[in-house]
Amino acid sequence: MPAAPRAAAVTAPDGRRPAGGTTAAPPAPPRHDASVIDLLLLDYNGVIVDDEPIHFAALREVLAVERVALDREIYDAAYLGLDDRACVRLAFERARRPLDAEGLRLLSARKARWYADRVRTGLPLVAGVRAFVRGAAAAGARVGVVSAALRREIAAGLAAAGLGDVVTAVVSAEDVRAGKPDPEGYRIAITRLAGDAPALRRVVAVEDSLPGLAAARAAGAGCVLLATSHRRDRLSGGDAVWDSFAGHAPHELLPLFRDLAA
Repeated sequence: MPAAPRAAAVTAPDGRRPAGGTTAAPPAPPRHDASVIDLLLLDYNGVIVDDEPIHFAALREVLAVERVALDREIYDAAYLGLDDRACVRLAFERARRPLDAEGLRLLSARKARWYADRVRTGLPLVAGVRAFVRGAAAAGARVGVVSAALRREIAAGLAAAGLGDVVTAVVSAEDVRAGKPDPEGYRIAITRLAGDAPALRRVVAVEDSLPGLAAARAAGAGCVLLATSHRRDRLSGGDAVWDSFAGHAPHELLPLFRDLAA
């Protein structure tokens, strides 16, 4: 079991730990305790960009050509958090249709092209993400992205969100052998952000899916769930459930950080 939350490395300007709730952020960046490394790890789809409807439409269109049906309810229940290849593979398995490696490659690439064409004119952002993440970085957190999205998709979204300069580690679909709920991506991000530093490492994640939550938990992280892709009543097991980042401030993460085992 992960260790119980300790006093956070990020503190309020007067050195006190702020209370929870949705009060405004403090007027000045909090001080950071150099003996502790705080890591904020974010999913991408549904956490930085609010684009799950676009991914669903892209996958449905690609599958329709192959006469494989997909509806939104099933997508939300079974496909959220999976990478393109895993989504295509799952759809064919559920349809009891054979799919060889070359077919999987071609359909996954077709889905990625469809998505890229649809977001060329802009990406919808999750409400409040820019101010929240920049505020967390200003308070001393090291920020990374752990996602099943392709690296080029993440780079475009970070640029659109104005976060490219504060996200210092990105783990994408190309970087892992196993996607969420496997914690491989989280472990890679933790290593990239913290390395072998002797300081205590504390981690909190923000996810929008249950596979993402499982991956964060397996890596030892606290976790906030955003109800951007699932209804609130379908999200359980997280440390907090928010509709978005709007109305929330980075100090609300303080009791949610979890210590990593040495």
